[in-house]
Amino acid sequence: MARLLGSPPKFHPAEWDTANKMQCASTKSQKSRSERMIAESQRLLDETEKTTWKTQSDVNKKIEQRREEIKFWKQELNNMLEQIVHETEVLLTFKTRLEKSLESCKEPLVIAQICLLNRQRRAGIDLVNDEVEQELMKETEVFQGVIALLERTLEQTNEQIRLNRSTKYNLEMDLKDKFTALMIDDYCASLTNNSPDIRYNDSALKIEGNFVSPEDWVDFSNINVEKAEKQRNNSLALRALIDGILSQTASDMRKQCETVNTAFRNRVKEVKDVKHKLETLLAMVIEETASQEKNIAALKKAIADKEGPVKVSQTRLEARKHRPNVELCYDTVQYGLTSEVQEITKNIQRQDKLAEAEADLKGLSRRQLSLEEEIQVKENTLYIDEVLCMQMRESVSINNF
Repeated sequence: MARLLGSPPKFHPAEWDTANKMQCASTKSQKSRSERMIAESQRLLDETEKTTWKTQSDVNKKIEQRREEIKFWKQELNNMLEQIVHETEVLLTFKTRLEKSLESCKEPLVIAQICLLNRQRRAGIDLVNDEVEQELMKETEVFQGVIALLERTLEQTNEQIRLNRSTKYNLEMDLKDKFTALMIDDYCASLTNNSPDIRYNDSALKIEGNFVSPEDWVDFSNINVEKAEKQRNNSLALRALIDGILSQTASDMRKQCETVNTAFRNRVKEVKDVKHKLETLLAMVIEETASQEKNIAALKKAIADKEGPVKVSQTRLEARKHRPNVELCYDTVQYGLTSEVQEITKNIQRQDKLAEAEADLKGLSRRQLSLEEEIQVKENTLYIDEVLCMQMRESVSINNF
């Protein structure tokens, strides 16, 4: 107990001096380390500040560059979209022209077919495969060929319009994505270190969705523009083709239509000339018939006029046969009566011309009937060609669309 309450041990002055020196040395060392740490920390702070500022500045520049790239492609896509929309609208007007042209071909084709049917009603020798018939058949073929060509071209036009609209859709979708991307990057560009809505997001580095390379990104829009340009060029070429087809088909149809009309006019004139000749012949036959009828009447009268004298002569001769004996003399009277009977009989026999005249009259009657029938055939032909066909063809109008 007494030991515990005794005085603590005393250190040697050298120990005290050493302890003080150690404290001083330790403190200086600690201070030196702290100063180095402070200097290192300041250097690190300066470095990280510069690095962070530089990195953020680089990112800001990249965002700005990206915004410019998006704006460039957005403008390219927008320009191409305007062109393809305009081209589609113009192509739609060409489609309307094709439809109108196609519709306008139907009536002339029907008229040509009706003309062919009407001309089947020609009678007799006039049912001939003449130039009009041949040109009408050719006209029908021309119109049918034009209709088939216009229908194929219309189908091609509808397909091109579909392709244009498909291209328009792809451009619009790309533009929509570009617009959204530009809005996002505009928002990113507006953010600063003092923006109120910035926050930590641990999941920001996680890759979500299908990222594409910058090259693929450029290729995607470039391909859309190239496809749109290709369809636009195809549409331009198709419009030029349609223009040529509409012009050429209208010219072909108009030319063939005029050829048919000319053939009709020539045929009508030809039939009218023949009809006029037949009517002239008919008038001649009628006149000749009247003359022959007068001739027959004169022949019959002449025969009738000879009946009295021949009866007298023959009665005298018969009576003189009964003279008696030597009185039955061949005297001058007998000779004269015999000569008279022979002369009258000979003259009567010459009247056999009556039968020939009557045969000629029958021939004239048959010829008159034949001419009248042929004139009716020509009148029927003229009615079909001039009234039914030519008047109906006056409504045919071949227009350029």
